Amino acid sequence: MADSDVLPCAHSNKTVQADIGKTRQADSSPETADSVRAPGKARGILRHAPGPGVFHHARIAPAPPLAGVVQHFWIVRWDLEGSPPQVRETLPHPNVHWVFEPGLTRIQGVHTGRFTRVLEGRGGVFGVKFRPGGFRAYLDKPLSALRDASLDGAAVFGAEAAVLEAELFAARSDAEQVAAAERFFLARLPPADPEALRAGEIVDAIASDLSIGRVEQASERWRIGARSLQRLFNEYVGVGPKWVINRYRLHEALERLAEGIEVDWAQLALDLGYFDQAHFIRDFKALVGRPPADYARRG
Repeated sequence: MADSDVLPCAHSNKTVQADIGKTRQADSSPETADSVRAPGKARGILRHAPGPGVFHHARIAPAPPLAGVVQHFWIVRWDLEGSPPQVRETLPHPNVHWVFEPGLTRIQGVHTGRFTRVLEGRGGVFGVKFRPGGFRAYLDKPLSALRDASLDGAAVFGAEAAVLEAELFAARSDAEQVAAAERFFLARLPPADPEALRAGEIVDAIASDLSIGRVEQASERWRIGARSLQRLFNEYVGVGPKWVINRYRLHEALERLAEGIEVDWAQLALDLGYFDQAHFIRDFKALVGRPPADYARRG
């Protein structure tokens, strides 16, 4: 399921009390969503055998003024009436999501384990995937307080959260849903926070550059001490830099295994920055639920 952001856990194992951060009002007008603003390639999806039924998934980048806050919007609809339930699994990214689903709407912090969702019957979800660091302005506490946790949107955005939810559920198309969400956030666009932007840039670099295999390497590149980097990530991302490095190494492993070619496991472990093959296999099995060779063979 695309970009590890589809259907984040509707029921986390804890909830948190929100303190609302101060934001300023923005004068920008929303833009209509279209295919030109599609995000990049999806990652972190565990393979599954597609079953019968109808499944719709879209990811739409936000209007440019929101790019520092929202990574993209995502929409999932399914119709499995008369078909067996289907399982979807992902290894989530280090992002906060606001997930809108009838009776289950919540703001979800970073989910650190494997996410599993069983789809059945007919349903739909609209999600806002925030940039790493992007949600910090709305919450008057470190993002680590939301790790593996969720909270009600009203605790952060007041009564207007329910108004947005009603608009999203009443919308007749993906574009109408995205337009409603953009209006909401453009009216609540926080001032730029250099530290939030810095945290997001570091996460982006870790995601795209496999040479960053240790926290010390990230510290050296951005000229920030390891402890300061840890504090920055706890404050703005919700998980530590070591977690982010490990998560994106496993995303890369999944992508390579999806190519369906014969794998040199020792070389793959080295490519991903592991000191040995055993360490890589242990990490992979702990999160995916089976060793990489078994995953590659069976999918």
